[in-house]
Amino acid sequence: MRRGLTGPPPLLGTAEPGTSLLHRATPRTKLLALVVVGTVVGLVRSLATPPTAAAWLAGLLAGCVVLARGCRLRRGLLRGQVRRTAWVLVALAVVQTWLQGPWEAAVVVGGLLACLWSATLVTATTPVPDLLDTVVRALEPLRRVGVDPERAGLAFSLTLTSVPVVGRLLAESREAAAARGLGASPRALLVPTVVRAVAHAEQVGEALAARGLD
Repeated sequence: MRRGLTGPPPLLGTAEPGTSLLHRATPRTKLLALVVVGTVVGLVRSLATPPTAAAWLAGLLAGCVVLARGCRLRRGLLRGQVRRTAWVLVALAVVQTWLQGPWEAAVVVGGLLACLWSATLVTATTPVPDLLDTVVRALEPLRRVGVDPERAGLAFSLTLTSVPVVGRLLAESREAAAARGLGASPRALLVPTVVRAVAHAEQVGEALAARGLD
């Protein structure tokens, strides 16, 4: 029976088991592909006209959808990322439309979404420990110039694990604002989220310090 037809979409940083080609690819290959996607997005935005750039980015987004289906990932994986970041995407679209027009807004939002979806596919098909090991090994040559690969790997791990935490805090703040009849108020959504996110960061810092990690 096909997996992933029901249930909530996983958050960024949560790997799903599978045997697809993307699952079997090495973490190094997937991280390099992620770098390539980011580079392509940057080049397209810089060199192409907005309508052409929008077409390229639409192709990237379509490719992400095809990969998600081909890897038999949980239904709603990519749509869930759009839902969690909808307020950011809408705000960007409004500002860019006002400043530079709708085509530029489509390019900015499409580029951000292409990078987000690509990162989601990588983390959904690769266990976090494997990604961390790859990052630490890749940074090992920089140890001679003062870079601590283990510390960098820890920072990468904290970044990945913080994404779902912030998403949960944002969802809880949205529900609380809606219960008070303030669902349309950005302040009622953002202020509690920021305060609780800072408190979470302080708790993590204290836990790391207690373990001898400054």
